[in-house]
Parts: sequence; structure tokens; C-alpha cells
Amino acid sequence: MEFADISGLSQPSQEALKLVLDRCIKCNTCKYAYKEFTPTCPSGESFKFESYWASGRIRIARGLLTKRLEWTEDILHPIFACTTCGACKDSCQAPQKDRIVDIIEALREFAVKSVGAPARQARLDQLVVEHHNPYGNAHSDNADIRAKYHLKPTASVVYFIGCTSNYRQQRLRDATLSVLQKLGVDFTVVDERCCGSPLIRTGQLDLVPGLMRHNVGEIAKTGAKIVVTSCAGCYRTMKQDFAKYGVGIGVEVLHTTELINRELGKAGTKRLQQGGGAGATTVTYHDPCHLGHHIGLFEPPRDLLARIPGVELVEMPRNRTASWCCGAGGGVKIGYPDWALRVAGERVEEARRTGAGTLVSTCPFCKTNLSDANAQAGTGLDVVDLVELIDRAL
Repeated sequence: MEFADISGLSQPSQEALKLVLDRCIKCNTCKYAYKEFTPTCPSGESFKFESYWASGRIRIARGLLTKRLEWTEDILHPIFACTTCGACKDSCQAPQKDRIVDIIEALREFAVKSVGAPARQARLDQLVVEHHNPYGNAHSDNADIRAKYHLKPTASVVYFIGCTSNYRQQRLRDATLSVLQKLGVDFTVVDERCCGSPLIRTGQLDLVPGLMRHNVGEIAKTGAKIVVTSCAGCYRTMKQDFAKYGVGIGVEVLHTTELINRELGKAGTKRLQQGGGAGATTVTYHDPCHLGHHIGLFEPPRDLLARIPGVELVEMPRNRTASWCCGAGGGVKIGYPDWALRVAGERVEEARRTGAGTLVSTCPFCKTNLSDANAQAGTGLDVVDLVELIDRAL
């Protein structure tokens, strides 16, 4: 049997693609949440064709590796029309389950190296080259933030803001800065660049090691022992991908919910006001895929919500390992914006049916897409990040 040459791909991608040759038996368990049997794959549920589920993508990868398939538009669409949410990983019972997302991302690098990235996703690479962020905003070295908050160049904690918070969700960024100061955390910010997550998710890896090395170097200058981020994508990338691409970060990586829980454990819950400073309130919580499906960080955000007096959490039917994606990840927000909103719209409607007035998440990308879908549907939910509630409550 003749095999395609994948020697030009990154080592992680080569290792992941080798798994597709003899592991998946098409048992279909990846299509529904394990034990709960509720749909969790936005792509498969939307397009209703085998190629759009994880098992189908593994078959595509196998066909391309064995040269039984050729690159066409019909092949590219199911490869890139996936949020890489990782729900399939939590449902699969096979030996390769923890590598399914790696396989999909490796398949995307294979596509990029073979025929190029789809036009919309390809823009991400050029924007990062020109502006160090995927939004095309003028790069900020965060000197203005250091001046405004009187931050020193050295500290025990680095707040890694992330591109979405810094250039699109500044309210979330400012709430995080406020919370860290109110809690008395010794922190600073650095001249950060894109963490690399958008490029990894879309198979465009050439810039990624350089971005990682830059950010590690900036963090090292501060002498910090901890890097904390309010972005689930940055968290997943620094927690898992840096090591995968041979870049050691050298510090403890925490999500804001983990750090705030730790600090409140020292200070005591008496510092939190009733209902997040807005009276009693009922909320529902959306698990970001990069925290939940990818890392398994489900309880710290819920623990933090439980610390706020007067806040009642009402869970959506699909939560934790059965959670439905916000629709924005994996390059889908830029590549398939209309579909991204439809996926988010399903989640917003699920949130509305709980009777909660507030939809809380812990990721700026989730907040963006859920807010867009909420506005489009006129649902009337208050879509906030958890750190914003904590800022009100402190």
C-alpha cells in the first residue's frame, strides 16, 4: 500500500496521524454524550453526514494517508467545519480517545501543507505576522496597562491577557485586572503576542514555536512563578500545547477561576457581596470547551459561583462532559460565521429554557459568540464572564 509523505509536518502531527490507520472501528459512540446519549457534536448534528463526525474525519485522514482519497473542496469542508470542541473525545471509548482533537488538528496541518488553508482561516496567519494578533489591531505592548495600574516589571504572577480580551472583550480584561488588584495579588502584564491557539486549531503552525518562545521569554523576565489567564484558549495552549511543541513554559499555569478560588480561600467569602453586587440572581453556566472537554476543568467555575451569596446556579441539561459548544472555536467563527451563530443560538436557547436571567461563561471567545447569538435571537439574557460577576461582588 502506498502512503502519503507526511515528513514535512510537525512531529506532533506526524505522531497523531499515525494513530488513524488501525484504531477507529466506527462504533458511533463519538456522536453522543457518553451515558447520557444527548447530541454533543455541532458539526455532525448540523451537516448530518458521516464525514462531519469524528469517526468520519478519521476515515478521511486514513484515506488521504493511504492515497485512496485526493484533495478536493468536498474533502476540505468537513476537515475545517469543526469547532474542535472535543466532545467526541469525552464520548469515545477507544484507546485513541484523548488524541482525537490532535488527529483533527494534524489533518488540518496536512491540508495546509498540501493545498493551503481555506481563504478565511488563512488570513489569521497573515494578521499574526503583521500585528502579532489574529484581529489585525495595532499591537499593544501593554505599557499603558502597566502605567494605569501601577504594575512593576517583576511580580510573582503574570496575567496573560490574550488577544480576544485585549482587543475585543476589554470589559472582561478590565474586570480581571480589577479583581487581581482587589485581591491583593502581586501581578504584572507583559508584552505578549498571540499564544498560537488560533493557528494551531487551523493547522497553520509555522509561526507557532516563535510565538511561544517570545511569550515564555517575556514571562521569564518578570520572575513570576504563576501565569494566569482569563482565556480558555490561552489556558489550553499554555497548559498542553507549549510542551507538545517543545517549548517549556517553566511556571504554573492557572485559569482565573482557579487563582481567584485560591485567593478567596485565603481572604474568606465575607468579601463577596450579595448576588454579585446586584441582589439575588439566577444564573446558568456554560462550560468552555478548552476548559471542559479539553482539560477537564469543570468544578472551579462552579465553586466560584457558589461563593457568591444570593447567586443560584441552574444547570443546563447539557453540562460538563455533555456540554454543547459555543460554536466559535477551531477557526469556525472566522471561517463559517453564520454556522457559528447557529451553534451558539442552540446553546442560548438551552440557557433561556432554564429560566435563568444570566448566562455565565469563563472564556472571552464564548462570551463573544454567545452574546452575538443572544442579540440575534433577542433572547434578553445577560451574557457575562464569571470574572465580571466576581468584580461586582468584591
